[in-house]
Amino acid sequence: MITMRSLRKHLFVLFAIVFSITLTQAQRGARVGYIDMNVILENVEEYKKAGELLDKNIENWKKEIELKKIQLQQYQDQLNTERILLTPELIQDRELEIQDFATEIIALQEKRFGPRGDMITQRTKLIQPVQDQVMAIVKQIAEEKNYDFIFDRSSNITMLYSAKNYDISDLVIKRLNREQRIQDRKELLEDLKTNTSNSKN
Repeated sequence: MITMRSLRKHLFVLFAIVFSITLTQAQRGARVGYIDMNVILENVEEYKKAGELLDKNIENWKKEIELKKIQLQQYQDQLNTERILLTPELIQDRELEIQDFATEIIALQEKRFGPRGDMITQRTKLIQPVQDQVMAIVKQIAEEKNYDFIFDRSSNITMLYSAKNYDISDLVIKRLNREQRIQDRKELLEDLKTNTSNSKN
């Protein structure tokens, strides 16, 4: 049976432990680290491939729009050449057609490069998985190394000075590369298993 005296003793010990932990935390101060997301992403092969694919798509969309603009100019030039031969009604019809075609080009530009366009959508779709992977590794490192805060130097947060020893970008890159090698090995083993089972059949 617990007596009042032993209860007080246990409470005192518990209080002393909590107090010492709180004091230690306060004395050590906040542990701060930072990453440079741009540097990390530049060193990730998957991100580079995603960027190259997006760049190709952007180039194709620009060409598509440029061809439509050339076509529009040809329609306008043709109307100007034939204007003297056409009745006012026909001129008005052709002008309306040209206007509709110009509106189509504007709509296509919006579809490809607008705030909700293909470029933004594809960038998110291609790049988001890599960024999610980076964030998971940053969280893992923060928990392992007892960081209180980790900032992204490449974001809008103004960082007037940062000592290199607080930069954990290289550590994140190493872990990302390690995870990629593990994933590559898994895929290779799966391919070997598939090929082996196919050759047996």
